[in-house]
Amino acid sequence: MKKVKIALLGFGTVGTGTWKIINENREDIIKHCGYDIEISKVLVKDTSKDRGLDISRDVFTNDIRDIINDSEIEIVVELMGGIDPAKAYIMGALNEKKHVVTANKALIATHGKEIIETAEQAGVKFLYEASVAGGIPIIHSIKESLTGNKIEEIIGIMNGTTNYILTKMAKEKVDFKTVLKEAQDLGYAEADPTADIEGYDAAHKLTILASLAYGHPVNFDNIYREGITKIDTIDIEYANEMGYVIKLLAIAKEKEGTMELRVHPTFISKNHPLAAVNDSFNAVFLKGNAVGELMFYGRGAGDLPTGSAVVGDIVSILKTRENPYIVKQFNRKNPIKRVKPMQETRCEYYVRLLAEDKSGVLGKVSSIFGQHGVSISSMIQKGERECPVSLVFVTHYTEEGNIQNAIEEIKSLSEVVEISNIIRLENGKKY
Repeated sequence: MKKVKIALLGFGTVGTGTWKIINENREDIIKHCGYDIEISKVLVKDTSKDRGLDISRDVFTNDIRDIINDSEIEIVVELMGGIDPAKAYIMGALNEKKHVVTANKALIATHGKEIIETAEQAGVKFLYEASVAGGIPIIHSIKESLTGNKIEEIIGIMNGTTNYILTKMAKEKVDFKTVLKEAQDLGYAEADPTADIEGYDAAHKLTILASLAYGHPVNFDNIYREGITKIDTIDIEYANEMGYVIKLLAIAKEKEGTMELRVHPTFISKNHPLAAVNDSFNAVFLKGNAVGELMFYGRGAGDLPTGSAVVGDIVSILKTRENPYIVKQFNRKNPIKRVKPMQETRCEYYVRLLAEDKSGVLGKVSSIFGQHGVSISSMIQKGERECPVSLVFVTHYTEEGNIQNAIEEIKSLSEVVEISNIIRLENGKKY
């Protein structure tokens, strides 16, 4: 049996998962690609650490040169995460004409164009299925299965931590800080959860999918991003009363050469397929002009789901080992698409504010909305004879700029205590 040597950079959760899959599913992998995969080197910080696995200590190294300079290693699998030194190690491997597989969404989102072009120039493969939605094969689907489509929309729950938090808040009516602490204790959230709860992780993944779907590298900085830290249990209760759930959604839309790219908490109808995606699961809802609507659902993280995507990329490389034709990912002949500024985006909006319970306040607020071209679809007032009272408005479709201008003026009213929250609606009409 022909053997192919590979190396792993990093041996944390995904690295150990990849090792387990290659060893436990060895016979099936051989049947699929015709090669026996040997993990000949693993880059770690501490080579003496007991990993709890039956793997020779000789395999571990803390010197990247043992991998880059080894001509027998054909595939380098980067599972370290972060930008530095991961980028330098990947570029070094590509320049030595080694194929590279990675799960590093932050690196691809911010430096993907440079890395992909380096791989193309070197005549080697650079694959990254595991960088988005764990074991869900969404990247392969966009790159291969759906190439006969014009992708009109991508709407996804792409971060398991925030989905777990919002699910828990909705089911148990527990506040954000309490659920976040529980998620950290269970290992769903990092000690520093900023990347998850502020939407950076989802925005990195949206950058990758939008770049693939629309044929041009998307600038991560052009994605509007808003996290879930302002979501209160009262917002979840209002959403439920109106027939919605709240999810952190990553949204990409393309129309007439213009893209919408945004990540933010969103009201979606309880009838929408994404509404039933709970806990730490991920899902990507996609609309193509030929295939129609599709939804991809599964585990978005974890050792084996993510390791499954990594091994899938390794097998894909080996299947074309004898005929390594490189397809350019970005077509320079395609016209560059404009990214619509957030101010021009049209949505329906949920606005919750606290105001003094005085005659005429509702009229003043409604009047300001109207002056800025914001039409009110419905209004709820709760807490009569309390001070302050909650006023909730749901608007018809309007531009972001209109709603923001109206809110600025409403804030100046002496009777308004605070603007408690503004949340966008997606597919506001019942699905």
